[in-house]
Amino acid sequence: MKLNDKACKNAKAESKPFKMADGGGLLLFVQPNGKKYWRMKYRIGGKEKLLSFGEYPLLSLANAREKREEAKKLILNKIDPSLKKKQEKRQKLSESENSFQTVTLEWVQNHFSDKTDRYKKTVLSRFERDLFPAFGSMPIMDIEAPDILETLRKVENRGTHELAGRLRGLCGQVFRYAIVTGKAKRNPAQDLQGALKPYKKHHHACIEINEIPKFVQTLEQNHARLYRHTQLAVKMLMLTFVRTSEMIEATWDEFDIKNKQWRIPAERMKMENEHIVPLSNQVLSILTELKELSPHSHYIFPSQLGHKKHMSNNTVLKALERMKYKGRMTGHGFRALGLSTIKEKLGYRHEVVDRQLAHAPRNAVDRAYDRAKFLDERTVMMQEWANYLDEVK
Repeated sequence: MKLNDKACKNAKAESKPFKMADGGGLLLFVQPNGKKYWRMKYRIGGKEKLLSFGEYPLLSLANAREKREEAKKLILNKIDPSLKKKQEKRQKLSESENSFQTVTLEWVQNHFSDKTDRYKKTVLSRFERDLFPAFGSMPIMDIEAPDILETLRKVENRGTHELAGRLRGLCGQVFRYAIVTGKAKRNPAQDLQGALKPYKKHHHACIEINEIPKFVQTLEQNHARLYRHTQLAVKMLMLTFVRTSEMIEATWDEFDIKNKQWRIPAERMKMENEHIVPLSNQVLSILTELKELSPHSHYIFPSQLGHKKHMSNNTVLKALERMKYKGRMTGHGFRALGLSTIKEKLGYRHEVVDRQLAHAPRNAVDRAYDRAKFLDERTVMMQEWANYLDEVK
């Protein structure tokens, strides 16, 4: 006798499990705890077997009957539905293990094994923001060029064209790794060559040398009413022309006040080499005030939200906007400003200033120089630079 939905719904649990037949091998098993499960009894290869479909009412009577008919068709073709179900389960497990995100994490672990945690975190953050949400869970074998292009177009629409190009390159590296490890057969990122909008790299906004006096006056007079930590951060960035992240993440243990040196560890540097910044008397005065302002902070520039975090990377940029220098000056612009001004006004050789900027040596001749050979000269230069800023003010 065939079942109906009312009979299935009203079936009451008993002290022992019992089953209700719908015909064609379809059975509803009712458990003592009230749970009800669909099963199908069938024979194949001379053996009687039981196939599980799901729980009622999550799987309705109509759906259970559909599954029964699908199983019957397989049996007619000499295919064991239980075995097919296990194979599909293994396939799904394999696909989840070889998803784009899983393969990417494996690639990062292997490819960047000799890199710093900071660098790996930077690379992963690019995947986590844009690529993983779009197709991170997809089997890497199933991803096609349009899947990637759709995501990169969204990145372009944010105005971050350079990032879109970098993401395409990162995708290509992941797919090349997947190919050699047998997880993919081709690299769809390669098909996107020329598909993205052309991008011309722009230099960071930077004021002209003749604008320095006005800028320093504006900063010192603090018409923008900057928070004192922020005002000192802009001043220190101008005096040392390190990268903004290198300054805001600086901790007190990096400073050797006695020898007037700031040693930025390799793991915090872009080129992954320790960098020495000679400290002028003006910078030492800033450090003294910072210590008085936040005596218990681990960072020299703590966050306004609490001393356990450092100042935001966006703080300096917002400060420059409040000073009415939006679009004309950036935190990174101080590096270009220091390079051009020290060469033009103070007469220092390019390689000395370039070494203070912690740029990678451009050629074999430059690489042959010992960085320490420039340290004495750079120490004098940094003091002269600080004095110059005081004079033009």
